[in-house]
Amino acid sequence: MNAEGPSPAARPGTPPLIYNLFPTLAGPAPGWVAHAARAAQMGFDWLYVNPIHYPGFSGSLYAVKDHFRLNPVVAPANGPGAPELAAIAPTVRAIRALGIELMLDLVVNHTSLDSPLVEAHPTWFRRDATGRVVSPSVTDPDDPTRVTVWADLAQVDNAESPDREALWAFWERLLEVALDLGFTGFRCDAAYKVPAALWRRLVDRAHDLAPRTLFVAETLGCAPEAVDALAAAGFDYFYNSSKWWDGVAAWCLEQHERFRRIAPSISFPESHDTPRLCAETGGSEAVQRQRYALAAVFSAGLQITMGYEFGFCRRLDVVATRPGDWEESRFDLGPFIRRVNGLKARHPLLVGEGVLRRLDWRAPDVTVLRRWADDAGTHRGVVLMNRSTTAAREVAVDPGELGSAARLFRLCRDAAPVHGDPVLPVVRLDPAEVAILMDPVWP
Repeated sequence: MNAEGPSPAARPGTPPLIYNLFPTLAGPAPGWVAHAARAAQMGFDWLYVNPIHYPGFSGSLYAVKDHFRLNPVVAPANGPGAPELAAIAPTVRAIRALGIELMLDLVVNHTSLDSPLVEAHPTWFRRDATGRVVSPSVTDPDDPTRVTVWADLAQVDNAESPDREALWAFWERLLEVALDLGFTGFRCDAAYKVPAALWRRLVDRAHDLAPRTLFVAETLGCAPEAVDALAAAGFDYFYNSSKWWDGVAAWCLEQHERFRRIAPSISFPESHDTPRLCAETGGSEAVQRQRYALAAVFSAGLQITMGYEFGFCRRLDVVATRPGDWEESRFDLGPFIRRVNGLKARHPLLVGEGVLRRLDWRAPDVTVLRRWADDAGTHRGVVLMNRSTTAAREVAVDPGELGSAARLFRLCRDAAPVHGDPVLPVVRLDPAEVAILMDPVWP
């Protein structure tokens, strides 16, 4: 087992600030170090990497054929074929030396349909009445007649396989290999489709070997009850759905309130599964800043996808994306992201999940959120977001929500004062601007 201790980034009590390195866009692993160095400069302390394993016939990163060999696209250029995962160990060590921990996708609910495991261990997989392997599918909740089937995948039967002990031991081995390589976190793909007992076993095993290993559950799009069922699984974080919030609808704050009782969550303005935000907004730098700032204040954790800082517009593809898809920068948000990340990592109002309540300050197009650090209101603030992307808006401040020492932190501006501006009776917000009223509690 890897004997190295946690890097300086693994600070207890601080939120994970995650940079998603998409492996087939980044290319061979040795080149990841430069991307990690850029992420470290922006204040990120985690590098999340999508699956790096050898894919099946479809070529999808998430259709794993061989769990213990590398995808040729990311393998170091040191010979033919697909080397074992150990070939990536020098890159992992170099990235951790920068003060960044690494998180790997853990996909245990399916394999590639052409994985040798399907033939070697037939009872590990779900089968229909004719004995054919079942491929996973999803039904559109708004239209039950629309069913998407991933025909390149074989659905693993983690719940009812008669050979369940051997199956679960296989996932333990995969976990142990990743830990031995130096990965200290796992994003658990489609966590709600896997028995909580299996996650609990993997979490406990990881903590036996590396007590500070981080587990993040991907539960986007599932029913709230499915998230509730994972309460005992031991996850450190969930991903939340604030990316899709319009700043008005009640559902997002209701979800935040329900899920914070289970575990803190991670916000993101885009992911490898979504269109690029810059493409959706016609290249708006202002909205790129707005949605990052909102993600930073909405919950405990924060994540962006490689290229967000440069305004990339080309959607990532788990099959087709390659290093040649790297785009020219439309802008560079590095200094802005660094400042927001620094504020989030240091300010006690922002390091945790928080308690959010929408306030009515009667300002057109402006979302006003009360944010408390906890139920007792140990630290208190107010978030202001101008939903208009074309016009400035003014907000009359209710002094009853603020302490006498409160300052205005204009998150979307590169040159905003570190300790904030004085709070005036009326705050003028630029188009798409996000600001927060709170105490400057550090020197």
